Amino acid sequence: MMNDDARGAPGAPNELGALRARIDAIDDALLKLVSERATIAQAVGRAKQGEKIYRPEREAQIVRRLREANPGPLSDDTIERLIREIMSACRAVEQATRVAYLGPAGTFSQQAVAKQFGQEIEALAEADIDACFQAVETGRADYAVVPVENSTEGSVGRTLDLIVSSPLKICGEVMLPIHQTLMRKHGGLAGIARVYGHTQSLAQCQQWLARHLPGAERVSVVSNSEGARRAASEIDAAALGSETAAELYGLQVVASHIEDEANNTTRFLVLGAVDAAPSGRDKTSLVMGAKNQPGAIVKLLQPLADAGISMSKLESRPSRASNWEYLFFVVCEGHRQEEKLAAALAEIESRAAFLKILGSYPAAT
Repeated sequence: MMNDDARGAPGAPNELGALRARIDAIDDALLKLVSERATIAQAVGRAKQGEKIYRPEREAQIVRRLREANPGPLSDDTIERLIREIMSACRAVEQATRVAYLGPAGTFSQQAVAKQFGQEIEALAEADIDACFQAVETGRADYAVVPVENSTEGSVGRTLDLIVSSPLKICGEVMLPIHQTLMRKHGGLAGIARVYGHTQSLAQCQQWLARHLPGAERVSVVSNSEGARRAASEIDAAALGSETAAELYGLQVVASHIEDEANNTTRFLVLGAVDAAPSGRDKTSLVMGAKNQPGAIVKLLQPLADAGISMSKLESRPSRASNWEYLFFVVCEGHRQEEKLAAALAEIESRAAFLKILGSYPAAT
């Protein structure tokens, strides 16, 4: 028979029932509030009268505010995932959002789409990066998410080349930690004759592959999911990619987290018809060509230095217009509508042989 002390002890049935009742009440309140938020979102959608529903600067402000106000015990990243899914669902009741990405399903690009837009969108898997650009340029998609650089292996040249001539603007960025998985039809390393993977993934795992599979051929494919699809039909093949790809293609995980650098991260760009309005913590990307004279690139960058504007990236790429001429890609702090940056960009334009503002957008958390 239970005595009074047992009934009052932590975890006793009466206390547990009371705690569950409190959780039920909170869940009811959450449901009411989320439903109210979705109803207001519908009204906002009607007020916009056909204007694009996705506002990257507004969503970035909401995410930052809630991360900064988070009292715990949930992590800031968990809070961000929750609010992005709520925003995604509310956005969906206003208007469908179509987002193109480098497919097929199961790629890291698809994970970047989910991180930025949530699950309540129409995700369009494209065959290559060119097709991602074309999907938005032709109106088949509203936005595209494409990889632009990796912390281990550097820039994705095709993305940089396309964005120079494309009318699309950068309206957001996504930082995605990349954890590479080796997968195949059957477990174990024995009998693996070839490893499929995207060029970047193969490079990110080259030390691990050299140690554990020195005799296996490394085969570059257009995407890791394509590699997983091939490995699913070849008993002596394996593939690199995400654990999601392993699940999608019925493969077993042989080894996890095999990237050579523990902090391996890929930066993705969100591309749309227009860039974002100021969010309070922004970046601006531009590309420029220097005149053929001594110190030209220094003169181009001097206005940024004079204005005290920090650069987070400076990279050169061969120009497609002429041999031995180069374009310079710059990422700097601030929004191009801010007075200080606007003045610096105007001065750069007066000095440059070519200048294109690729977009201003919220800095990723």
